[in-house]
Formats: sequence, C-alpha cells, structure tokens
Amino acid sequence: MNARLPTEATLPPLAAAKWREERVIHHWHWTPQLVSFRITRDPAFHFVPGRYARLGLADAAGEVVWRPFSMVSAAHDDFLEFLVVLVAGGEFSRRMAELKVGDTVLMEKPSFGFLTLDQLAPGETLWMFASGTGLGPFMSILRDQVPWRAYKHLVLVHSVRHAQDLAYRRDIVAIRDAHAEIGLGADLRYFPVVTREAEPRTLSARIPQLIEDGRLESAAGIPLESGNSRAMVCGNPELAKDMRSLLKARGFATSRRGAPGQMAFEKYW
Repeated sequence: MNARLPTEATLPPLAAAKWREERVIHHWHWTPQLVSFRITRDPAFHFVPGRYARLGLADAAGEVVWRPFSMVSAAHDDFLEFLVVLVAGGEFSRRMAELKVGDTVLMEKPSFGFLTLDQLAPGETLWMFASGTGLGPFMSILRDQVPWRAYKHLVLVHSVRHAQDLAYRRDIVAIRDAHAEIGLGADLRYFPVVTREAEPRTLSARIPQLIEDGRLESAAGIPLESGNSRAMVCGNPELAKDMRSLLKARGFATSRRGAPGQMAFEKYW
C-alpha cells in the first residue's frame, strides 16, 4: 500500500504536528494473523523499555486510524519493532495487512505507559506475565541490561492459544543463553503456556489458574510473594483483571504518589 499523506482535515497543522512520518523497513508473519514489523526511527525519539507508541495508518483518502503498540525492540536500536495481531474486520488490521516495505507509518512523538521498572520497588525476582502480543514490552525489557543487573531471577510467562503463536521463542532462548554464558546478573526462567492444544514442554492452563493451583511456582522453583517478588502484567483485559485481584490478595500493590509498588500493569483499552 502506498498510502497518501494525511490531509489537513484529518491531522493537526504542520506547525503543531504531534506525529512523525516513518517508513516500513521490514515485516514478517509468525502466522497469517500474527505480524512483526520494523520502521525507521527518528534519532530524537527516546523511550524507556516497556513503554508504547501510538501508530497511525492512512487510507487512500488520507483518513488516519491510530492504535497503541509496545516497542519490541531495544531502547538502543536504530529501528522500532512491533508485534501486532490482525483482527478480522478491524480497519487498522486491514491496512496493516496491506503494508509493504517503504510504506508510510505515522507515529506520535512521545512514548506512553507505566509498564516500566521504575514503577517497582527493589526486589529479588521479576515476574513478567504476558498473553498474546502482550509479550512485546517484555522483549524490549529483556533486551536492556537494567533488569539483569537489578534482579537475581527473571521469570517470563507467555500465554497463547496455539503453539504457533509463541512469537520470539528462539529470541528469548538466545537472550537467556547469552546471559547465562556470561555468568553475570540474573537468570531467566521462561515458561511458554499453550491453552488450546497439547504442546510438549509447555504449561497448559490460563496463567491465573497456574498460579492458584501452584503449578507455576513449582515449575519456576520460586515463590510468588510480595516480599521479594515484583510482577508486571501485559495482555488482554481479562488477564489484567484476574491478575490484579490475585496479586492484590497476595499483598502486591501498584505504585502510588511516587512510591514504587510491587506490581505494574499496561492498559491500552
């Protein structure tokens, strides 16, 4: 798709523009519905791992649809990478499916969100709970050196319906092994979860259930408790709701009035 530039009627005046034009430089499919893509990155754009950007795609008439997506790439990369699920009937998804290398993507200048390590009080173990494309911000966090130095243990739990949806699986293992070879900093314990089919070497129930029945803590060999554990959650609203209640019952709290807490959530909706 060679999208036309947005018209003056659909975007703010250039002098007050809050967006930049970037270009698609690479994209690939994990499945027909699950896509990763990279765009150029303006040198002036900075972000903290875990945050998200608002991206816009214009149609032939210049009408723009905006959606939020977490950065998957590292904060030091000279490109920006995103993980997207294509939703049947979704206008943004329709335009995303047509994107080609060289096409224009609009991007608001600031980054957003609170799924960052500075939202958490110091601890020993960092638990990262993701469903679907909620994995994105944790990839960016794991590509940064801060969590490896700040924690003794990192636990990544990624839940999907089907095994083919386990995006970045090899990347996660490579990151884990590279740090293990160095022998400095935290260790990473990665637990893929597949809920709709049997898959070897994965867990097979929703994340809250795996916590409630003790299977996840048993597999990790680490207790999920508010004294030394910190938790980050990114995924669908149902997961966020259930995890907030579950963690709160275990003594976890979000940050308040500048005081870091024991859990942090991302909410796009």
